[in-house]
Amino acid sequence: MQTRRRFKQTTSLQDRLSEFANGERAKAEGMPDSAERYDLLKKIRQAECAANIEAWVNSPGLQPPK
Repeated sequence: MQTRRRFKQTTSLQDRLSEFANGERAKAEGMPDSAERYDLLKKIRQAECAANIEAWVNSPGLQPPK
């Protein structure tokens, strides 16, 4: 059986998603309108949405169900 390669992340998921989105947005701005640019913008929106969901889930105001 294969063993998992485990390692600790040095930055938070939200930071990594924001960094990805910012870097890719700069790349997308320089591209002409095309399917590739559209796909890249879609990935950026998904990363931003994931960062927002992660922030909501980890917020201190979140209460467990009663």
